[in-house]
Amino acid sequence: MDINKLLEDYGCLTFSDDVMKERIPKSVYKAFHESLDKGEPLVKETATVIANAMKIWAVEHGATHFTHWFMPMTGLTAEKHDAFLEPDGNKAVLEFSGKTLRKGEPDASSFPSGGLRATFEARGYTAWDCTSPAFVKDGSLYIPTLFCSYTGEALDKKTPLLKSVDALSRASCRLLPLLGVEGVTHVSASVGSEQEYFLVADEFYQKRMDLKLTGRTLFGAKAPKGQELEDHYFGSIKRKVAAFMKDLDNELWKYGIPSKTKHNEAAPAQHEVACVYRNVNITTDNNHLLMQLMQDIAKRHGLRCLLHEKPFEGVNGSGKHNNWSVVTNTGMNLFDPGKNPERNLPFLAALACTIKAVDEYADLLRMSTASAGNDHRLGANEAPPAIISMFLGEELDKVIHAIVDGKELEEITTGRFQTGVSVVPDFSKDNTDRNRTSPFAFTGNKFEFRAVGSAQSIAGPNTILNTILAEEMDQMANAIENGKKPLEVIQEFLAQHKRIIFNGDGYSSEWEEEALRRGLPNHKNTVDAMKCLKDEKNIKMLSRQGVYSQVELASRYEILLENYNKAIRVEALTALKMAKNEIYPATLRYLKDITKTALDIKETGIDNDFIVEDINELALLLSQMKKQIKELETKIDNISKCKDDIMEQAIMWRDDVFVVMNQLRETADIIETKVDESYWPIPNYVDLLFGI
Repeated sequence: MDINKLLEDYGCLTFSDDVMKERIPKSVYKAFHESLDKGEPLVKETATVIANAMKIWAVEHGATHFTHWFMPMTGLTAEKHDAFLEPDGNKAVLEFSGKTLRKGEPDASSFPSGGLRATFEARGYTAWDCTSPAFVKDGSLYIPTLFCSYTGEALDKKTPLLKSVDALSRASCRLLPLLGVEGVTHVSASVGSEQEYFLVADEFYQKRMDLKLTGRTLFGAKAPKGQELEDHYFGSIKRKVAAFMKDLDNELWKYGIPSKTKHNEAAPAQHEVACVYRNVNITTDNNHLLMQLMQDIAKRHGLRCLLHEKPFEGVNGSGKHNNWSVVTNTGMNLFDPGKNPERNLPFLAALACTIKAVDEYADLLRMSTASAGNDHRLGANEAPPAIISMFLGEELDKVIHAIVDGKELEEITTGRFQTGVSVVPDFSKDNTDRNRTSPFAFTGNKFEFRAVGSAQSIAGPNTILNTILAEEMDQMANAIENGKKPLEVIQEFLAQHKRIIFNGDGYSSEWEEEALRRGLPNHKNTVDAMKCLKDEKNIKMLSRQGVYSQVELASRYEILLENYNKAIRVEALTALKMAKNEIYPATLRYLKDITKTALDIKETGIDNDFIVEDINELALLLSQMKKQIKELETKIDNISKCKDDIMEQAIMWRDDVFVVMNQLRETADIIETKVDESYWPIPNYVDLLFGI
């Protein structure tokens, strides 16, 4: 590949700040950035000039339409496309005004609103998010926007995210001068996201109703080989997968998405792509676009990209590790301990606030990662447990204990790593190892929130992270302004909240018992995790920080539970259809044929007890499956008659329907191991995991 072209193509489909600077007058560019810096609305004249430049640039790059691109509470993105062309007598003109850039009006009636909007109240507004660059995709100009109701409530994930960034900036700029840090006028969250995913052959995907409708396999016996040999992780990438990855990288770079790392993950057919850190708002947009591009590009290669957190039973699921740090406009990373963390007051303050935040609002963090899909993954061998805790490492642990105990802080020295090979030089090593079982781990100059699910938007978790840190920074500032010394407040925060720190094995049963003794919440499923949105303490804090109003939180409670209920319902109905129309009839055909074979054998005078035994066993399993099908139908029907509130319905989906679904699966998976493969109606795990 031509090096110059590679560099020239980077960001070529994005209306970046550099592109804007080239295409609009200096005075307009200056006015645009002044409004951003001051947090003031963009004046109409400035928006008009930018809109015209954006339109010309987009048309030059093949765009005929534009769309306000937003993130409704479906967890996906949404778009409505309008043409630039407007009729003008017998000809047409290209129209795109500043007003059109700044504001759109999609129909809001059919998006989840949690009671914020009645169905007949359709009006909703999209407002241009000028902090995130527009881009051209598939012949349309995509304009990142917020999505709000006619009465002003947030109907999306981006509006609260931007509010949380503002809250974090306000609190940081208030606290830092009290710690002796001057000149900071703005603070933002910086995030790098790692995206795990599975690739399967499209020919097998098309024959699996469960993959097409739910994103995961509802049936499937384990393959003889899984991930136990650990040969896939970081292994040689298959040619077809490598071709997909190459096209994905090239496409991502054109959109200015800084894709950096790609590799095989732990499970067969599982892979990962990771991007470089950027402002949290831009990273969120980038990750949504990344997920779309992955699925589009996979189809071109005869593949399907699965983003569900647990598409296959018995092997690793997929997460989205959220690497989060806080950076000032002067370039200071508040989570960077530096060479002497024991003397780095801003770092110690940020660390203490984070520890207090995670301890006090662990339930909100768990809630932010809750979904029907992620329930399958959290607590399994590839994912952190549902118990939220923090890993800091041995060296920072020493610092914290010294502060809490009031002892002299010793200087931390960086060790050297020695390979023992004469021709390989030794090198400095990090002050802490990694803990892959921790949901919230310090990894050098950032925190890695590993509980986020692969299909989830990172907007929700980062909204909570930003907000709870802002809250604790305000609490620390209050204490200092009331006369306490910074180190004294840091000591109090650490002493009162060090219970959240755990550096051991998060998978162990001992940790679950220890966490219970410490009083840490352990919400193992979405239904339990959602209850924290009714907690008065959480409602007041999120309202106080200006991120969610009480009515917006009530709507999130309804929407997230409704999403859970609908996801389980679709899975249950799909499982029923596959069992009744595919697996049960196929097994009957096999049973009929081997019964005939048994009779033929008996007629020859040969003892057929060996095959009669198989017939009896299979008939018993089919009888059991039939009962489970009827029981599952009854459980689903009972919920449809239930008039209780949404939480009671969610409990029924979890405790009644989901349990019977798993029992039905267990029976079907045993049957699969006893039926001739040529009779089995759907591709098996060998096909799906090793079929590329």
